[in-house]
This record gives sequence, C-alpha cells and structure tokens, in this order.
Amino acid sequence: MPVAASAIYFLNLRGDVLINRLYRDDVGGNMVDAFRVHIMQTKELGTCPVRQIGGCSFFYMRISNVYIVIVVSSNANVACAFKFVVEAVMLFKSYFGGAFDEDAIRNNFVLIYELLDEIMDFGYPQNLSPEILKLYITQEGVRSPFSSKVADKPVPNATLQVTGAVGWRREGLVYKKNEVFLDIVESVNLLMSSKGSVLRCDVTGKILMKCFLSGMPDLKLGLNDKIGLEKESQLKSRPAKSGKTIELDDVTFHQCVNLTRFNSEKTVSFVPPDGEFELMKYRITEGVNLPFRVLPTIKELGRTRMEVNVKVKSVFGAKMFALGVVVKIPVPKQTAKTSFQVTSGRAKYNPSIDCLVWKIRKFPGQTEPTLSAEVELISTINEKKSWTRPPIQMEFQVPMFTASGLRVRFLKVWEKSGYNTVEWVRYITKAGSYEIRC
Repeated sequence: MPVAASAIYFLNLRGDVLINRLYRDDVGGNMVDAFRVHIMQTKELGTCPVRQIGGCSFFYMRISNVYIVIVVSSNANVACAFKFVVEAVMLFKSYFGGAFDEDAIRNNFVLIYELLDEIMDFGYPQNLSPEILKLYITQEGVRSPFSSKVADKPVPNATLQVTGAVGWRREGLVYKKNEVFLDIVESVNLLMSSKGSVLRCDVTGKILMKCFLSGMPDLKLGLNDKIGLEKESQLKSRPAKSGKTIELDDVTFHQCVNLTRFNSEKTVSFVPPDGEFELMKYRITEGVNLPFRVLPTIKELGRTRMEVNVKVKSVFGAKMFALGVVVKIPVPKQTAKTSFQVTSGRAKYNPSIDCLVWKIRKFPGQTEPTLSAEVELISTINEKKSWTRPPIQMEFQVPMFTASGLRVRFLKVWEKSGYNTVEWVRYITKAGSYEIRC
C-alpha cells in the first residue's frame, strides 16, 4: 500500500474485539469504538466497505461471522488493502484446516499474533504465501473438527525462498518424467446484427500451465504476437518472418514472469511454480476469426404461426470439429406446438426458457447444417404488443482452434542438469457471449 495500515482489528458480529494488532502510533487504540458506533450500530455495514471517520479511513470485510477492519490515517490503495485481507484469510485457513470464524480465532490467538507480525511490517504487507510461511512458522493451529484437510508437512531449505526471488517454488523437486502442459483457452464474445454485420466482437484468453519439472528450471515462451516478433527481429538484426501476427491487449502475468526481461526483449521468461497455474491473461479486439456464422430467417405468418429457418456455418478447417454445439433460438411465450426438420443433431422446444434448443454433439468444419421449424402460437386477445425478438445464443467448444490466431512458436526449458523434457500444447476456443440478432 502507498500509505501503510495503522491497525487491523478482528471483530465478531456484536462488535467485540477478538484480536487486534497496532502497527503504527498515528491512530488511537479507541478507533474500533468509532467503527462500532458510527458503522455497526447504524446498520450501514452493507452500504460501502470503505468509510471515513474522524480523519481515518476504515476498510472492512465480513468473512463468516467475523469482521476484519483495517484502519489507515491517510489516503491508501483500497484494492491493495482488500487483497491483503483476502490473502490473509487464505493463510489463516491453511493453518486452521480450512475454517475461519470466531471459534477458530479464539482457539488460535498465539498463532494469529505470530502470523500478523510476519505478514505485515510497520503496516506494509509482506509475504503471505502459506507454502513459504509454513517453512519457518511450523506451529499447527487448532483445527476444526469438521475439517478433513490433512496438514501440510513443512519442507526444509527455506532460506532461498524467504530471501531469494523465487518464492513460489521450493528446491529439491524431482520427477521421474519431466513434462510441461500448456493450454491456450479463449472465449469469443460476439454481437452480430440480423444482416450479418458484426456489432461487437472481442476475445478473452488465458494461458494455463501444468509443470512437472525437476530442480529450478528456466522457461522461455515465444508467441506470434506482433511486438514480440518485431523485437526479436531487431535483436537478431534480420527481417521478421512472414506469417500472421496479433496484437495482445490488457496483458496480465503471473508473478513468476520476469517483467524486466519482458519489457526489454518482449519474451515471456519465468521460473514456473510446481503444478498447475495461470501464466497470463489477455484480450484481443482486432482480427478475430469467428468459428461460426449464423444466418437466421424468422417469418411471422399472422398471429398464430411462425416459420424459423437457421443455417449455421462452421468457418474453421475441414479437418477440425466443434464439440457440444448448442443453438438457442427464442420464440414467443405463447408457443403451443412446434415441429422440426434438421440436417444434423437434434432439436426440441424448451418452454422454461422459451427457446428452440438445437444440439449438435460433433460439428465438423466447413459444413452448413440447417434447422427448419414451424411454430404454432396461441392467439390471445390481450396480446397487442409486437414480439421483441431476443438474440440467438450459441454454446460451443472448438479444440485446436484459436479465434485470436495466437500460436506458440516455441517453449524452451533450461535446467542446469540438462534433462530432457516433453512439452504438450493444446488450444481450445469456447463461446463467451455469442449472440446473433434475428
């Protein structure tokens, strides 16, 4: 936090202080009374989690039957304060066997005081990683009788992780087979007009990794992003290779990524955590490859009949296929009877959502299945308003396809022992909000 926290309080629902820790002397010890009188007793707890009273700011959050209150005397980063609270609660739960409530706090006063001294120094947040803190705070908390979680065993050799730059990975890991699994998972968000023009389109993606590597490996990931390829060609003093490049927006990385190297070389270099983690997230707004085109035609024949014709065209390659394709076509509430004719999959009327639901288990690429339906409506006297047509919605999952065009150019693993690794890369595109007006 730019300005440090002055104190932290743990209160029950009645406002009684369960435990507290003063980190600075710029606030009085009676500040919790101001919180209790001006916020808790006035029933304003649910209005805003940030309040200012008497020149001090109160950031509070309710977890189970406990209120956690952070007091600061000056302007501070609110998001950082709440992130600290959330991670602190996760730390306490790891010691208490998954429980965090008033009873857990009363049963673990000594341990909580010790943890509060470690995770915040003079009001500034420090290391909150349970894996690291358990290496040198080995005291076990009084666990809830309802918790079935097995206590984590402390791991030796904590010096590097506590003082070094790699706090998310412990030393001494050994695997019989060294493997890296990388998944690029994208969600396509689309709003298309009835005439086929794109009104809104973007892709949100994330790169998920699962690493089973011995030692302390250094990984380097290369993507076909435009900035990275241009920087690589400059460093190697040769023209960039031809091929599709993409521009990544709103990129966020896991803490293991070397940001200094990324800013200078535009390469994603990192020492990975052990097991599964999310390496990065991104968004793309230009050059999106839509996996499907939907061409709907809905005709209202008087007040008692409708004709629905929908053609769905898969734009991806003929050797690829989509799984779990669902097309939801809205119909009026007064639908009485429906009849279908489909060239692929199955269709039925679902009255609970007022939609014709068309399901195709396996959808090959470069195909155009169609649905034709006749809908009979109940004629009502009071129905004077014209039917407002909601958009058609789609659900799908396309393996080995990315709507953004993002591709992994290389994934290099280096470790001082020089062992061989096996890398697995997979692409998956799913439907986010995929809507077509009709």
